[in-house]
Amino acid sequence: MAVGNRPALLLGISLLLGSAPAGAQAPKITLREAIERANQVQPGVISAEGSVRNAQARQRTASGAFLPSLNFNSGIGRSFSEGPQRVDPNTGQVITGNSTNQSITNSVSSNVDLFTGFRRGNEKKAAAANRSASEASLANVLNNQQLTTTNQFFDVLAAEQLLRVREASVRRAEEQLKVAVAKLHAGRGIRPDSLRSVVTLGTAQLQLVNQRSALATAEANLGRLVGADGPVGAVDDSTLYALLPSLDTAALRQEAVAQAPSVRSAEASAASAQAAVKVAKAAYFPTLNLSANMSLNGSRANDYDFLQGRQFNLGMSWPIFNRFQREQSIVTSQTSAENALATAADSRRSVLANLSAAIASLEAARLTITITQTSVLAAEEDLRVQQERYRLGAATIVDVLTSQEALNQAEVDAVTARFDYVRARASISALIGRTL
Repeated sequence: MAVGNRPALLLGISLLLGSAPAGAQAPKITLREAIERANQVQPGVISAEGSVRNAQARQRTASGAFLPSLNFNSGIGRSFSEGPQRVDPNTGQVITGNSTNQSITNSVSSNVDLFTGFRRGNEKKAAAANRSASEASLANVLNNQQLTTTNQFFDVLAAEQLLRVREASVRRAEEQLKVAVAKLHAGRGIRPDSLRSVVTLGTAQLQLVNQRSALATAEANLGRLVGADGPVGAVDDSTLYALLPSLDTAALRQEAVAQAPSVRSAEASAASAQAAVKVAKAAYFPTLNLSANMSLNGSRANDYDFLQGRQFNLGMSWPIFNRFQREQSIVTSQTSAENALATAADSRRSVLANLSAAIASLEAARLTITITQTSVLAAEEDLRVQQERYRLGAATIVDVLTSQEALNQAEVDAVTARFDYVRARASISALIGRTL
């Protein structure tokens, strides 16, 4: 094959690569649907919901400790006694030595603690605090899961938009290659121009292939997150990219400290740990217990004539010394409470630090969006001018390809800035516990 036909051959190969099928399109869902589906299948959310149910059961048990217990018992027995034959001295009746007897017993018993050294009251308060902590933890888990799902959803949208940018880049490179080949055939161009255009087209197509792979990966991750067996796409919505007015940072900081799910969860856990200390200290006090039992007993020996039995018992227990076990329990509870208080304080500081960083990222992304939009317009005009100059012979292919690459990068930067902004906004929403 003649050397002059080599650019045409490379053009055909490039066009063949560019026409590779993209594969079946994944089903798409909205952001709200993604969040709802993720909350239904993610193990962290399911575990947190289970913890809330356990805390509710514990609170019910703590309240039930003030009520008396009630038990019913019933039994039937058969006995055998071996011995010599004898005469009853009172009646003169001969009593056989080997005898059997069958008895029936029914009883009802009840037990109630009259005083437990304030243990029951403190356990009830601790159970209520534990339930509050579990509910706050669930809210925090849901909040974090929403942020994770939102970011993964944005990963898919960003990959889709970058894919369109790469497709546009390939189209521009193809058009430029056609112009270079046409000029070469017309005798007004040189072979290096065609070869540079082929290299540029190949680079653009490799970037397109990589971006398709990135989109497939993002859709697969979103599918796993929402419980699908395959990839899931994202429904785009222009409202996702709306720019917020200037934020009142002082008000946001106050709101974050007061309402942040992570702070509320940590504070509730600290309250629960402090209540546990009071429960441990209750072991120093005596306990007072009242029990009652009523039974009906009958046997074959007395023709099953049921006889009543009643029993009442008032008891007190006061462990004077239990080998320092109470002290160990109190120290353990106090240590847990101190750790929980320190965690709550650190959680507040962490929220404030993360909020400051997210606000800075938001404002930087807002400015970057404006700059990149201007850069795209300028790069488009520069490329148009350079293409016209190249057509007239006043510019080289290097000038055109440089402008072309500048436009490609400007479009990528515009997409990146757009999603930097929405991710920063999502982070602020997660920190304050509401959607901005």
